[in-house]
Amino acid sequence: MDRGYLLLRFCLYTLYLIPFFFLTSCENDIRKIKLISSPEKLPVETDKDVELVYTDSAKMKLKLKAPELDHYQGVENYIELPKGVALTFFNDSGKVKSTLTANYARRNLDNGRMEARNNVVVVNERGDKLQTEHLVYDEHAKYEISTEANVTITTVTDTLYGKGLQSNADFTRWKILNPVAKTIVENDSLNTQEK
Repeated sequence: MDRGYLLLRFCLYTLYLIPFFFLTSCENDIRKIKLISSPEKLPVETDKDVELVYTDSAKMKLKLKAPELDHYQGVENYIELPKGVALTFFNDSGKVKSTLTANYARRNLDNGRMEARNNVVVVNERGDKLQTEHLVYDEHAKYEISTEANVTITTVTDTLYGKGLQSNADFTRWKILNPVAKTIVENDSLNTQEK
């Protein structure tokens, strides 16, 4: 065969295959671009070492501290605190009425509902402490604080266990939905049974 014919044939095959490779690579890139540019997937704003103060009528009501705050917009408008949060709530006199810490939190900005997860701790002004793995704070609900998860409440005089909780926003009036009784075993009674 003629060398020119082989070269022409090679060039035609190459020209035929180039669009195929180009379209294949573009398809993958388009999917990646859609994923990256989707408002539900990436925050419109990210802040580090955040400290926010909310006031009402020149009185401090809430202080929020977080290592990172991500703001998302789209179908849902929410903020996410993926590296933890510390909230301090104040009464009208400026005195701390309760605190909340968690390893993760998310607050829907449209309806005011917040979910805190992973090592959630709430402490009220009396020193009562609630520990759970999931907590919902809904400012429009009858019981602003609620959970269906296991809870431990430590008061000055006792430690209470259960599953599920309803409370007011200050965590001063609360109710464990399914309390679990604790059993206290004296060391002497164990020794007596062994003999």
